[in-house]
Amino acid sequence: MAIKLYKGDLPAGLDLGASVAIDTETLGLLPRRDKLCLVQLSSGDGNAHLVQLDRATYDAPNLKALLTDPKVIKIFHFARFDVAVLRHYLAVDTFPLYCTKLASKLTRTYTDRHGLKDLVKELLGIELNKQQQSSDWGAHVLSDAQKQYAAQDVLYLHELKTRLDQMLEREGRSLLAMACFDFVPTRAALDLAGWTEEDVFAH
Repeated sequence: MAIKLYKGDLPAGLDLGASVAIDTETLGLLPRRDKLCLVQLSSGDGNAHLVQLDRATYDAPNLKALLTDPKVIKIFHFARFDVAVLRHYLAVDTFPLYCTKLASKLTRTYTDRHGLKDLVKELLGIELNKQQQSSDWGAHVLSDAQKQYAAQDVLYLHELKTRLDQMLEREGRSLLAMACFDFVPTRAALDLAGWTEEDVFAH
């Protein structure tokens, strides 16, 4: 596995293929308060590309172009949060997308454990180390442990998508999943607008 760290933006001309796994690291879980610090990407080849953003400007045209490229599927785990953060700080709507957490909830109805660690362990037989989950992602220099942690969050998403696609097809829920994925940018917009907990579809 190779981990490449870029300051500010992806390099021009970097081709990550037709589908790219993406994750974000922030200073907390409230997008309007806690700044976006890092965006991790992988093409599914076992390597990770980390973009340490300039939090003063968020000027990252190459990254923004990838996020909005209609020919590239963006694979997330819990896309609702990542898409909201990317929209708030980079001013882009990430689309088209796939969310392994949504796919898990639509297929693994025999459990309530849909975290990435649980999913990777059950479907791929790999144990993830989550020790750096709450570390300081705003640090000017990231530690090797932080970079390893950030990378692992995108390295397995392509394999998870393959397994979950098979399960969605088996259960006859592929079209339902696609409709959910398409709705994520709207769900993220509702979160940013203040409807985080309230169900606007409720009576």
